[in-house]
Amino acid sequence: MNQWKNFTKGFIKENPVFVLLLGMCPTLGTTGTAINGLGMGLATTFVLVMSNLVVSLIKNLIPDKVRIPAFIVVIATFVTIVEMVMQAYLPSLYESLGLFIPLIVVNCIVLGRAEAFASKNTITSSVIDGLGIGFGFAFALTILGSVRELLGSGKLFDIAIYPEDYGMLVFILAPGAFIALGYIIAVINRLNKKNA
Repeated sequence: MNQWKNFTKGFIKENPVFVLLLGMCPTLGTTGTAINGLGMGLATTFVLVMSNLVVSLIKNLIPDKVRIPAFIVVIATFVTIVEMVMQAYLPSLYESLGLFIPLIVVNCIVLGRAEAFASKNTITSSVIDGLGIGFGFAFALTILGSVRELLGSGKLFDIAIYPEDYGMLVFILAPGAFIALGYIIAVINRLNKKNA
């Protein structure tokens, strides 16, 4: 039962984006729309879960001197799988996310969880931790993408909510990512202070 605490902490207490402020490059670069945020979040979740599983399996076989390079090879393997599957079955999302998919290899969230958690815990705990942190990351990217898409173009998951003429272009552009993320973090901090 204690293992499920690892799942829920990724959403609230240790959310990689809203609390730990990790993985800002894909967070700010891919969240122009809710679909892009969700796609990037789910791709990262798959890599995180699978790399945690494999690292937990082989942790006793890897010498300390090559631990980090070995983890990167494991992560790169799953990133390549995600990239090929996305290119074959979701070409429009693949084109939209572009360079950010291969950059999952060096995402500090994935490598950090492999090093800090999966290399020291059981397979089950590592998979549950990967799911929690991964879904927390996907949730954060989807929320940020939804806010930016709604305010910028009047759409949500590409469905028109209000006329596009009333949208604010800044939220679709790069500065809008910083503005929206800042306000979302401020709201979350305010809610956390009220609940404390």
